[in-house]
Amino acid sequence: MEDLERLREELTGAVAGVADTQALEELRVSALGKKGSITGLMKGLGGMNPDQRRAMGQSLNALKVDVADAIEARKLALEAAELDAELEIDRIDVTLPVRPEMQGRIHPISQTIDEIVAVLGEMGFTIAEGPDIEDDWHNFTALNIPPDHPARQEHDTFYLRGESDAGRMVLRTHTSPVQIRSMQNGEPPFRLIVPGRTYRCDYDATHSPMFHQVEGLVVDKTTHMGHLKGCLIEFCRAFFDVDDLPVRFRASYFPFTEPSAEVDIGCTRESGAFRIGHGDDWLEILGCGMVNPQVLENCGVNPNEFQGFAFGMGVERLAMLKYGIPDLRTFYETDLRWLKHYGFGALDVPSVVGGLSR
Repeated sequence: MEDLERLREELTGAVAGVADTQALEELRVSALGKKGSITGLMKGLGGMNPDQRRAMGQSLNALKVDVADAIEARKLALEAAELDAELEIDRIDVTLPVRPEMQGRIHPISQTIDEIVAVLGEMGFTIAEGPDIEDDWHNFTALNIPPDHPARQEHDTFYLRGESDAGRMVLRTHTSPVQIRSMQNGEPPFRLIVPGRTYRCDYDATHSPMFHQVEGLVVDKTTHMGHLKGCLIEFCRAFFDVDDLPVRFRASYFPFTEPSAEVDIGCTRESGAFRIGHGDDWLEILGCGMVNPQVLENCGVNPNEFQGFAFGMGVERLAMLKYGIPDLRTFYETDLRWLKHYGFGALDVPSVVGGLSR
């Protein structure tokens, strides 16, 4: 029994002197583990007579409980000390001023595209997408653009290197190739809009080598010019939020539509201030027309059975007009001050019912 008391004093003293939880765990294993000192003594009970085994067993169980309790108490104390040390390191000075929060803003181009899609989506249009890199046929030939057209020249179009002029790929100059692919891969009727990036060799205050367009296409058996006019008049009035906005259609020419027109909206520039609405001046905002029968035929659509209209608009131009942005180049200068001024909040989601703009 004296040996057990001595072992008790050694183990409890060792427990009290442990400095961290890892060392404490090692001590627990050395005392109470499968090969521990107390476990080894308990294995020797089998060689004793019943009376000795009963007395020694009670003493060993008491020793085991005492050591286990001491280890658990020391573990709780060490964990509390470690937590206090961590909290001391991570202490927060609540008297400091709060850190400024930077809120992101929706870019005017993204917002304008969402506004356009919201209006045309209410009219039943669906979104179509396609590649930014196109072949000559989808970008030019299928759209009835002749080989000598200025748009095919290198001073207007970004060509990728190729083995021959005929096989060279281009950065699409408009989103019309997506309309071609949609008509090739689907069956009429079609009612779709194509928002996306386009590329042309131009750069000044009103032009950029990369810009955004939204084009629309309707093809069915009954669509006519009256539907085109009604659709675009309602779009312009809803987008600019002017119920009686004057809209006129001027005859124009595009290879892929016949007849073709440019759409002007009324405006005034009195006293140096520009305002959209009733006035003595007009401003061109988009092009449109009835789809050229040759384009339908190129896409495998029977022009004797189907007809349709198409339109296209520059997103940056509409954003500049609606929100008073004077220079197109500022859209791409990544100036956070500019974005804070012209940008939109994350919850400014446009809808025809809730309103397009803030």
